[in-house]
Amino acid sequence: MAKITKLDDIVSLCKRRGFIFQSSEIYGGLASCYDYGPLGVELKNNVKKAWWKAVVQMRDDVVGLDSSILMHPLIWKASGHADKFADLIAECKKCNTRTRVDHLKEKTNQSAEEHTEHIAINSAIAGAQDLSNKVCPNCGSVGTFTEPMPFKLMFETRMGANIDDSMTLYLRPETAQGIFANFANVLDSTRVKIPFGIAQIGKSFRNEVTTKAFIFRTREFEQAELEFFCEPGTDEKWYEHWKEARFNWYIDLGLNKQNLRFREHDTNELAHYAKSCVDIEYRFPFGSGDWQELEGVANRTDYDLRQHQRGMRTLNSWYENNGDLTKIELKEEADNYEKGPLSYFDNEKKKRYIPYVIEPSAGIDRSTLAFLVDAYDEEEVRGEKRNLLKFHPVLAPVKVAIFPLVKRDGMPDIAHNIANDLKKYFNCFYDEKGAVGRRYRRQDEAGTPFCITVDGQTLEDKTVTVRDRDSMDQIRISTDQLRNHLREKLDV
Repeated sequence: MAKITKLDDIVSLCKRRGFIFQSSEIYGGLASCYDYGPLGVELKNNVKKAWWKAVVQMRDDVVGLDSSILMHPLIWKASGHADKFADLIAECKKCNTRTRVDHLKEKTNQSAEEHTEHIAINSAIAGAQDLSNKVCPNCGSVGTFTEPMPFKLMFETRMGANIDDSMTLYLRPETAQGIFANFANVLDSTRVKIPFGIAQIGKSFRNEVTTKAFIFRTREFEQAELEFFCEPGTDEKWYEHWKEARFNWYIDLGLNKQNLRFREHDTNELAHYAKSCVDIEYRFPFGSGDWQELEGVANRTDYDLRQHQRGMRTLNSWYENNGDLTKIELKEEADNYEKGPLSYFDNEKKKRYIPYVIEPSAGIDRSTLAFLVDAYDEEEVRGEKRNLLKFHPVLAPVKVAIFPLVKRDGMPDIAHNIANDLKKYFNCFYDEKGAVGRRYRRQDEAGTPFCITVDGQTLEDKTVTVRDRDSMDQIRISTDQLRNHLREKLDV
């Protein structure tokens, strides 16, 4: 049975130990914005490094990219974001709170007969959103909503020194389009051949109506996305490949398999570009059902590259209309669209085609939260509660902590020398304040796998105590064997 962790415990630990802070806290905070503290930035960087190692470094068929956050507005017209990237929201007439329609919940105390009658009455309203039995999450009022209205999710900004020649741009809502826009550049500048992938990690921005649960859903977040290009007809094979690879990545880094599952999207919930899509879900300690999306794996077909070919042909029209996207209609593809500038020529098979794309898309912040939740543990040790984070060593913000038992007899000097040697290989922390037992507890809460203590015996035989975080077992290791011992245990 999986352990139960409260989100409040995670939030408290993150603030106390310096993982995550509320952004602009000294000014009262900014909703749905968070800053990663000294331990948090190390944890998040380790998550990104682990993703990059698995998806790019350890493969011969994937290369990396870092595209700009600001891109030409026509990119978002071609991708469909400019026209379709909006949520339906409704405003409560009593408290003026705006909520996404798909997040509103039904009033639950009605009888079965009332519910049946309610459905029958409103089924006659073709295409309408029935909110008469929906509950306001802020004030609890039932059925007091305005008609649903679209709410655009892209943040707008301006580029240009003068008002007359400035251009409306958007902060990117996803990193994927930067990859598609650079497809031809990567082909022309590298020796990649299909099947191959382009990966990147970067910030994205969505003006979410409803944010949620700490860092789970925020308006500024970081994505790790792979666009894997393959020949049409092989897409289903690669779709299954990346489903399995991405699911196993979480397990390999320590997530409890009981807390992970696949959820295939129904046909009616697929995105406009998707042939199929599956969510890797994690059992988070919040929400109505706890199971929440951690990562999506989608078969995007050839939609994006085809759309950007159409967008390229519309460029002149964009200038003629002074950059007004509302006046732009993408030109229809010609019959020979497969010979366009974003097509691929297979020299071996002597044919040209628009590649299909399999996209694993992970949220780095969500992944970081999942690793925090899964690593969190409480146990009683000699009548005292011990809080600890059982991170996989690859993810642990600090790998090794080094302590002198006391601040005399040359012990601090030896401990400093050990720390200076080990920090060349992994992140270390030196601490000489307080009783050694309390120092152990502080490192347990930080998720540090090993603690090294320099004591009186070190002065006699040049051995130190190495303590394991999870078992709390202690062994003596010679200082000249210490580096190799830790590198083997930490797998670095």
